[in-house]
Amino acid sequence: MNTKYTYTFIFLSILLLLCFLANISLGSVSVPTKEVFSSLLGISDNYIIQNYRLPKAITAILVGSGLGISGLLMQTLFRNPLAGPFVLGISSGASLGVALVILGSGLFGGVFATLLISKWSIVIAASLGSFLVLLAVLLVSSKVRDTMAILIIGLMFGSITAAVVSVLSYFSSAEQLQQYIFWGFGSLGNLSWNELFIFFCIYVFGIVLTIVSIKALNTFLLGENYAKSLGLNIKQSRLIIILATSLLAGTITAFAGPIAFIGLAIPHMTRQLFNTSNHKILLPAVFLFGAIVMLICDSIAQIPTSDYTLPINAITSLIGAPVVIWLLVRKRKMTF
Repeated sequence: MNTKYTYTFIFLSILLLLCFLANISLGSVSVPTKEVFSSLLGISDNYIIQNYRLPKAITAILVGSGLGISGLLMQTLFRNPLAGPFVLGISSGASLGVALVILGSGLFGGVFATLLISKWSIVIAASLGSFLVLLAVLLVSSKVRDTMAILIIGLMFGSITAAVVSVLSYFSSAEQLQQYIFWGFGSLGNLSWNELFIFFCIYVFGIVLTIVSIKALNTFLLGENYAKSLGLNIKQSRLIIILATSLLAGTITAFAGPIAFIGLAIPHMTRQLFNTSNHKILLPAVFLFGAIVMLICDSIAQIPTSDYTLPINAITSLIGAPVVIWLLVRKRKMTF
């Protein structure tokens, strides 16, 4: 790693720390920086920081970095600049699972329906939905040689699940639709420490698979035929990359809801800053960049000194969409 990248990484690390502290300080109740430090160091016991803002800030780091990395994996695997973490239908599968619980709960009566729509049931339903789509994609990818065919099949899975959700929505009550829409807004502030621990464990497993795939990712940039000539096991590498993406994107969707545009925009923003295609540099850079952007989006969404909190999905889309448009207009042609 040359000196230029070293200084950039140091700058991004410091910026991440500042954004982390700012995110914890800002909110409906402003907390002085001194109180933030004393609470983080265990000197004082601030309930708001330790049980709400700190878990939310950590969740923002995991969500931003996880979506950024999974977006990078998909763009490299498919060699498509518009591929995102949810291109395989993982988010659609999670949405279908949640829709079956929330919108389909009207099929059950009384107390059972109330028990069905609990916090953990929604997380489990989203995880199962993502996992079933993952199994289908993995099954297809083991039988299909063409990588682009997997991309198209993933989009078709997304269309099928969206159609089922539409049918469920048509027969649902206004209250059920409202609850499902609120889940679709995404949220970073609903996780307890126990839930965050489970989220973190699955996240780490996805990151480990990603690190294992660094060599394969760099080889895929040269094309599958060249990768084969270098002795790379295309099928195995592709399965590991798809599994890593599914673990990251599926878990994030299950715990935080569908977060738009971060996975699509962050890899492009990182490439602009670092001007390299080497994944040994891109992966840690995307981790830092994604975490920083997500913390900034969350700080904007919670509207400092106000009781209102904007949907995190709205903020990420307002930031992510113009960035992608600007990149397309500026470069005219995106390369890897």
